[in-house]
Amino acid sequence: MEALDLVIKTLDTSEKPLRPGDIAEKSGLDKAVVEKAIKQLKKDEKIYSPIRCFYDVKR
Repeated sequence: MEALDLVIKTLDTSEKPLRPGDIAEKSGLDKAVVEKAIKQLKKDEKIYSPIRCFYDVKR
């Protein structure tokens, strides 16, 4: 599974917004990979930050 898809899946299954470190821990990805994926997903407007440094999927 591609990193972008894995980040979205991890956020989608979470009941609350997550920090990049939490996403990395739950998905098994490296934190640097997660941060790169977050940057791309924010640019594509698939995720947003409801609270500073926390991310969630746009529903």
